[in-house]
Amino acid sequence: MTDQPVFEAEYVEKRSRLTTFFRGILAIPHFIVLYVWGILAFFAIVFAWFAIVITGHYPPALYSFVAGLQRYSTAVYGYVALLTDEYPPFSGDTDNYPARLKIPPPKAEYNRLKTLFRIILAIPVLIIAYAMQIVWEVGAFLAWFVIVVMGKQPKGLQDMIVLGLSYQQRSYAYLTLLTEDWPPFTDPDGGSLASPVGGAGLPPAPATTAPPAAPEAPSASTGISGGDPLNG
Repeated sequence: MTDQPVFEAEYVEKRSRLTTFFRGILAIPHFIVLYVWGILAFFAIVFAWFAIVITGHYPPALYSFVAGLQRYSTAVYGYVALLTDEYPPFSGDTDNYPARLKIPPPKAEYNRLKTLFRIILAIPVLIIAYAMQIVWEVGAFLAWFVIVVMGKQPKGLQDMIVLGLSYQQRSYAYLTLLTEDWPPFTDPDGGSLASPVGGAGLPPAPATTAPPAAPEAPSASTGISGGDPLNG
């Protein structure tokens, strides 16, 4: 079973001009919580590093604490990056939030060497994550103007933001020792999803038609016997 997290973002075309205009101000309380949670998580990750290198196991309590931060930060970044208008919860319980990171349970045993040299192994990941951060920031910057003017989020900008933010958040899971393999460049199991049924921007469901009726068996009155008709 893979230990890679999955990033998902529900797409809704119609957006609020007002909350988009003041998005940076509305997100300030979450930035404060992220800052405090991040400081505590730093020490948790250091302890987890020693625990994995020595025992090969990620302590469950530390794993839950760090994973909660990654789920929470994904919701906050998704809100700031204009992937959704829904205000994030102040917790890591984001399974039903429109922009979410699904993190699998901890592995039964972790590779000690991969953890020991994580800071070196993570250098390529950090370089890509920095580039992808620029991608989603540019996408969010453009989307801000479009939404404020038109009240709609173009699907192309949504996908651009998802591409950048997805890699960034999955790379954070690698850096915080939640996973031990490099995150793939794209997330084949996640991405930008259609909004739930009834949501804005969802095309109407195609009409269903009944399957054609099976042909009736020939009756006895036709005079056709049960043998092969091609042989008379």
